[in-house]
Amino acid sequence: DQGQITRAEKNISVTLTQYEKDGFLRGEIPAAEQTKLVTFTSSLQDCLSGAIYVQECVPENLELKKKVFAQIDELIDGETLVASSSSCLPSSAFTESLKNRHNMLVAHPINPPYFVPLVELVPAPWTKQEVIAKVRELMEIVGQSPITLRRESLGFALNRIQYAAINECWNMYQSGLLSAEDIDKVCYDGLGPRYAFIGPLQTMHLNADGIVDYCKRYADGAYNVQKETFKPIPVQYDVETAEKIQAEYNASIPLDKIPEKRKWRDARLANLAKMKNHLEKDS
Repeated sequence: DQGQITRAEKNISVTLTQYEKDGFLRGEIPAAEQTKLVTFTSSLQDCLSGAIYVQECVPENLELKKKVFAQIDELIDGETLVASSSSCLPSSAFTESLKNRHNMLVAHPINPPYFVPLVELVPAPWTKQEVIAKVRELMEIVGQSPITLRRESLGFALNRIQYAAINECWNMYQSGLLSAEDIDKVCYDGLGPRYAFIGPLQTMHLNADGIVDYCKRYADGAYNVQKETFKPIPVQYDVETAEKIQAEYNASIPLDKIPEKRKWRDARLANLAKMKNHLEKDS
């Protein structure tokens, strides 16, 4: 679709120019020069010609991914590395029958990837170890922060942690314990600031004389909380509860204001990323 290509070209140029103006642009090359390095085409063959790395970004649909990867497989040589942006589907589900499957894996970025740098690398059982290492190195070169799962796992890593957190948020809301606003506040004014710099395991390590001491002090209490409050089976995100939560948000973020709120979110993530980069350079 030529219209999509035209819009993409304009959006990339405008976005990189704005990042440069705001001091967020990566690398040493000016925004105008970076834009010139991007080639646009509607031909998959032209897109793949001479490529050393391919990042597939089609929607999370198994049949579509099977179709796209089969087409890619016919157009690449045995040296091209191919990663899927899949957020849940493992690459084994759509690469098993392909001749270049040993060069394929999942490299799941987090939105917006320019400011949330994590990339989950999830190999299929047949993905070569050297391929995983090369993709990890490439992600680091372009400024991302890759993690490598040793095997495929439903939901990968981030979504497993995220869904566990949402599960408890849903339970607390359904039981009438907290409002939606206060549940979110627990994260952005409680856990969030700390987790922007250290994860939950390092938090345990620092909140006592090491993680072993933490477990000796708090393991029983933590277990008792989980035993009493965690439901034995995952909750289903039901429409009735979702409608109640949305009704709370309609005052501050009505549906027509969601794009505006996304820009607000991305701007703050950008500033957080910039601050973290400065702190890392100074440390």
